Amino acid sequence: MKKQISYIPYSLAKEKKLYFISDIHLGMPNESDSKNREILLVQWLEQVSSDAQAIFILGDLFDFWYEYKYVVPKGYTRLLGQLAKMNHSGIEIHFFVGNHDMWTYGYLENEIGFKIYSDIAGFYIDNIRILLGHGDGLGPRDYGYKVMKKIFKNNVAQKLFSMLHPYFAFKIAHRLSSTSRGDYEKHIEEFKGIEKEFIIQFLASLDESIKPDIAIFGHRHLKTDLLINDIRYINLGTWLLEPNYAQFDGSNVLLKTFFK
Repeated sequence: MKKQISYIPYSLAKEKKLYFISDIHLGMPNESDSKNREILLVQWLEQVSSDAQAIFILGDLFDFWYEYKYVVPKGYTRLLGQLAKMNHSGIEIHFFVGNHDMWTYGYLENEIGFKIYSDIAGFYIDNIRILLGHGDGLGPRDYGYKVMKKIFKNNVAQKLFSMLHPYFAFKIAHRLSSTSRGDYEKHIEEFKGIEKEFIIQFLASLDESIKPDIAIFGHRHLKTDLLINDIRYINLGTWLLEPNYAQFDGSNVLLKTFFK
């Protein structure tokens, strides 16, 4: 069954911009590198706050995030404080859950002001359709991951995990993360070709009536800007390698790199 997409009417104020980031993976590979990346991200947020109407975080802001009723992950005070300050000033913070930070249960919404999305979402801005999401689980194949994602999102599985003491739960999560993600070199992705890039296959399969003009995703850790079936496809890559972001001014989207 093909995915249904509806586009939310969205008004962009004059001289305001929308900004998009993804795959920051705060928390890995170690405390020092993560903190430096967090500081860089805060500097970027401070810079764009002058003309930002909204910040769209397209998943994996954290390498692991799990909210207990009375416990949230340690750290990230600089970032969360900055985001709360921006939200308080009127800048919208839209957060699309990734495969590393899907377990949000109210803290980010209530304390920081995030608007949470658990799936892809479309926005209709001045006759331009923009489709956004993290990008995991889209397209054909990759059945093993799709099964694993269903388990992660299963209420029973989440309830069982929540019964673990936070010390053990976070220790297990960080151990799995460091084992699976390892050195920075492992984050360098190669383009697999049109027929094997799942997000591209997903975009190419969309019916004319629902396909976007612009699609912005993360997940692949592969900085990309190309045309697929008349769709401008942008992948934001990962801040583990390069601090990339996209900027939309109401008519055009630019893929940029932040230089402080």
